[in-house]
Amino acid sequence: MDATVTAEATQDAIAEEFAFFGDWTERYQYLIDLGRKLPALPDDLRIDEHKVSGCQSQVWLVADGGADRLEFRAASDSAIVSGLIALLLRVYSGRGAAEILATEPRFVEAIGLAKHLSPTRSNGLAAMLARIRAEAAAALA
Repeated sequence: MDATVTAEATQDAIAEEFAFFGDWTERYQYLIDLGRKLPALPDDLRIDEHKVSGCQSQVWLVADGGADRLEFRAASDSAIVSGLIALLLRVYSGRGAAEILATEPRFVEAIGLAKHLSPTRSNGLAAMLARIRAEAAAALA
């Protein structure tokens, strides 16, 4: 991630990428492809301490750094959820805690995800975002 590009600009770029696809079958495939490109999360980090509660799939999220810059790594056992993780990491990882807390995930609405995710996936996305925000709030404390 390029630290000079703001979280807002990153969200604009995500919206532009998804606009290229004509239907949701193509968008889901792109989401799955993004998830496949996530760096592997080592097994020793796939522990209960890093598990995100509130997700139907298994999701592990690890935060490193401090208030000035938080790096997130994450993985899921679900292809679509892995794609959602890839988008969240793109927007939030490598940013300062204050920027993370100030950045609403407007890309979710902008690319139509809000309408096309199942309720359980929407809840999982909200749980992942809440965990990212909690990590940022803890870094500021």
